[in-house]
Amino acid sequence: MRKLLQWFVGAVLVLIALCLPAFAEQAAQDAGGVQTAARTIGLALAAAVAVGLSILGAGYAVAKIGSAALGAAVEKPELLTRSILFVALAEGLAVLGFAIAMMLLQKI
Repeated sequence: MRKLLQWFVGAVLVLIALCLPAFAEQAAQDAGGVQTAARTIGLALAAAVAVGLSILGAGYAVAKIGSAALGAAVEKPELLTRSILFVALAEGLAVLGFAIAMMLLQKI
């Protein structure tokens, strides 16, 4: 789990280093103000955190729920279809984080 967290933090830092200068430059060209560039950087950071944390949470939830669901399905095969629903609900968390990030990026 610790290794996964280190990879996540590294990926977020790379995303910030690569994307934020482009967003800030575009905002500065559009409005010519420092306040707009700071707003753009803040929105880009919020989008990165929304996607990153929701995907990290969804991955953890799917790992826990998926292993429990397969364990239950081994003992009672009729529970498999019901348990897939819970795994899908955990995956929905990642989709919602992505949707929130897209809404934030539309404001840039």
